[in-house]
Amino acid sequence: MKKKVLFIDRDGTLVIEPPVDYQLDAFEKLEFYPKVFRNLHFIRQKLNFEFVMVTNQDGLGTDSFPEDTFWPVHNLMLKSFENEGIVFDDICIDRSFPEDNAPTRKPRTGMLTRYLNNPEYDLTGSFVIGDRATDVELARNLGCKAILLQPDRSSLTEELKETCVLATTDWDRIAEFLFAGERTAEVRRTTNETDIYIRLDLDGNGTCDIHTGLGFFDHMLEQIGKHGGIDLTIQVKGDLQVDEHHTIEDTAIALGDCIRQALGDKRGIERYGFCLPMDDCLCSVALDFGGRPWLVWDADFHREKIGDMPTEMFLHFFKSLSDSARMNLNIKAEGQNEHHKIEGIFKALARSLKMAVRRDVYHYEVPSSKGML
Repeated sequence: MKKKVLFIDRDGTLVIEPPVDYQLDAFEKLEFYPKVFRNLHFIRQKLNFEFVMVTNQDGLGTDSFPEDTFWPVHNLMLKSFENEGIVFDDICIDRSFPEDNAPTRKPRTGMLTRYLNNPEYDLTGSFVIGDRATDVELARNLGCKAILLQPDRSSLTEELKETCVLATTDWDRIAEFLFAGERTAEVRRTTNETDIYIRLDLDGNGTCDIHTGLGFFDHMLEQIGKHGGIDLTIQVKGDLQVDEHHTIEDTAIALGDCIRQALGDKRGIERYGFCLPMDDCLCSVALDFGGRPWLVWDADFHREKIGDMPTEMFLHFFKSLSDSARMNLNIKAEGQNEHHKIEGIFKALARSLKMAVRRDVYHYEVPSSKGML
């Protein structure tokens, strides 16, 4: 089996970077990044990654950064990690200044030539973890993927965004991602009646791009993404010249299939999930990703349409979604305003999904006494 590597930045990633001079040259400046110990220990114990520290230390060994101020703090940091069962397989330190344009300075790969074009290593399955755009650029130059320790990818160019698979300031999230991978899926469903493309990311930020040809349906589907924290792209071309049935039904089938694929073996998920009020209405959606589809529907509507969506299709949508995702849905709604009722149901579904797909990386088992779902 080929070796995979975590190329890990030091300052700003393993330890907090000193804010004024950026030099970790005194013991009182040493502060470890929150949650880094337990997560690196977890990764070291559970996953098959080598650990390589890769750091630029501007002018190390010159008058601007004497070695006798660097090594005592650096060695204490290494010993602290070692005491927690975290040992680095390699430590690569570049001493140059930025203006030197040294081939060894990140994001250049001069310090890491032993990993390049080496058949022992799987660089496509490896990651660079760091807090700067240069760390993401290093990943691109190595042929790796990058994890950026920032709240989002806004500091990156469009090209670097393609290399960065995760942006977060939480080491818990990094460990979860490395253990379980991306929970994304794409489905293309084409029939004589509809052509549907859906892509989702269960661990997204609620970003939506939805166009079904039915404005109210788009609005409802957007509730799933926005309130479920799911990045959701849905593009539908349906035979609306006939009626709305095929567009709504087939979208539900494709969406359920996409959710099921993104969940994988469901290891570590909460599995169950929510009720919420919306003005005059009370809506509840109880959900179970137990693998057995079932729908209980207790919601009456007294208008033929809400917007351009027939109310008779609400039940059909959730039945198709339940069947395709292989989940149990129990849906109830009461109230007077028909718009509020169905919107409340979609929002409750979103919150139920968010609860049920949440993972606990430290209890990473299939949530079933059967051992499978």
